[in-house]
Amino acid sequence: MQRILSTDLSRHAGEPVRLAGWVHRRRLLKSVAFLILRDAGGTAQVVLTEPAGRSALAALPEESVVEVTGRAVANPAAPGGVELVDPLVRPLGEPAVPPPFDLFRPHLAASLPVQLDNAALALRHPRRSAALRIAAAATAGFRGTLDRAGFTEICTPKVVGSATESGANVFALDWFGRPAYLAQSPQLYKQLMVGVFERVHEVGPVFRAEPHDTARHLAQYTSLDAELGFITDHRDVMAVLRDTLAGMLVAVAQRAGPACAALGVGPPDVPAEIPAVPFGTALRIAGAAADEPDLAPAHERAVGEWARREHGSDFVFVTGYPMAKRPFYTHPDPARPAYSNSFDLLFRGVELVTGGQRLHRHADYLAALAARGEPAGPYAGYLAGFAHGMPPHGGFAIGLERFVARLVGAANVREVTAFPRDLHRLAP
Repeated sequence: MQRILSTDLSRHAGEPVRLAGWVHRRRLLKSVAFLILRDAGGTAQVVLTEPAGRSALAALPEESVVEVTGRAVANPAAPGGVELVDPLVRPLGEPAVPPPFDLFRPHLAASLPVQLDNAALALRHPRRSAALRIAAAATAGFRGTLDRAGFTEICTPKVVGSATESGANVFALDWFGRPAYLAQSPQLYKQLMVGVFERVHEVGPVFRAEPHDTARHLAQYTSLDAELGFITDHRDVMAVLRDTLAGMLVAVAQRAGPACAALGVGPPDVPAEIPAVPFGTALRIAGAAADEPDLAPAHERAVGEWARREHGSDFVFVTGYPMAKRPFYTHPDPARPAYSNSFDLLFRGVELVTGGQRLHRHADYLAALAARGEPAGPYAGYLAGFAHGMPPHGGFAIGLERFVARLVGAANVREVTAFPRDLHRLAP
């Protein structure tokens, strides 16, 4: 008999079936016992009335792995409207060590540090795993939307030979006796691949050795990157980003609907045109000083509230950041060289995406590096691509964990990260 998942049980009412999974919860009564079995699809109720079966279940703590064969019968009170009767429960391993917290309760009672210390167990809780299912669906939507738009997926190195892109904030390592570093982003490589495919995207880890200890920062996170050539300016990039976000949220609704329901959330609408405000206007909305070089978290929240109030949008672009706060490869605004053809996208008052137009002329790169007092030598392989001709191009990067945290309303990005790495945590 082929194993089925709990989600398929309703299609087999009246038939013999075989399930396998974890003992999610046991209820041991005088004349009957109930086993709630958890598998990748959800949960199923198993009813045991024979004394031998009830005794066997009593010896299997929660999280023990079992196989159950029995007959599926309709019962409106059971999960999915169907339960198993006349079952045979067979352990598939040793009885599990009881977990340090109850996974069958609607919410985990353990503090977040305790959950993270016991991630292998905490992630089994339906609410924790639901967030990861949403992340997987969003990633699939990112890939699918860009694939349909003519992008090619690439894989770039995560170990690099130069501490480039704000060099102090990198993790150093030994590469066969030579210094090397974990890549802060695929930025330089994805730009070069525009010269190959014109449109590229990548999903992968990035590493930031920044001593942040906040609810929104990780030292390693998943970056959803895209870069496209033959653009007019950063507004073309913003249009692609808008469509990408819409595609991600459609995928979340289609592929992770039960996970969203478990968390009581729904994907927000992405406006046909996301509202955009210039950087200076954003400062005024936030009540910040006109000479501020960047938006602080409180400023982002104020701009997000403005977008919701004035436009009914959970998303808002802030454009034209000062060049002093943008990387050297950022293209300046031709009309205002002190400001950039770049943007941040705020999602519910938190920066989610950074992007913009890049320089594409070799001479401009040499001038930009010289203006910042940086030698061109460490960038030789990167600059070679521009010496041999590159089109006007730009791109963006979405932080996946931050996106999911804002989507589900998590107070801390670690709540939606399987095994977070931060200033203090390197295990499990």
